[in-house]
Amino acid sequence: MERKSKITAENGKQEITITRAFDLPVELLFKAYIDAEIVEQWMGTKVLKLESKRHGCYQFETTDPMGNKHGFNGTIHEFEPNQKITRTFEMEGSNFPVQLEFLSFEKQSESTSKLTMHVIYKSVEVRDNVLKLPFAQGINMAHNRLEEILFKQIK
Repeated sequence: MERKSKITAENGKQEITITRAFDLPVELLFKAYIDAEIVEQWMGTKVLKLESKRHGCYQFETTDPMGNKHGFNGTIHEFEPNQKITRTFEMEGSNFPVQLEFLSFEKQSESTSKLTMHVIYKSVEVRDNVLKLPFAQGINMAHNRLEEILFKQIK
């Protein structure tokens, strides 16, 4: 299966860029990142807190197949509806330090949009370790679910 979510990672840099075109209006794509009910559906996680605003925060929890709980959290620094979210992201209890994420939402047409995620890690080593995980496959699967779930809403 083709991976529609593209990841660019230049050697020697502590950042990645993820781009994805969606067959969704930009307003609906943006809503997928700020509406707790929709986030739970496409991310497969429990939303404990989601304050979709500047200086807001979020906290998610997921349970692995063995029943272990894993937490994720962050702070929202910039919030411009249907345009951008700048936030931190932390995997609680992991060896990975906090990362900085710049999400840009771009209208392509009345029914299509593009998401660009620019992620900055503490070091090149951290970034490279993240890329050793099934990261690309996971983000692509999540984006596929996002599009599938929301596409049903516009049909």
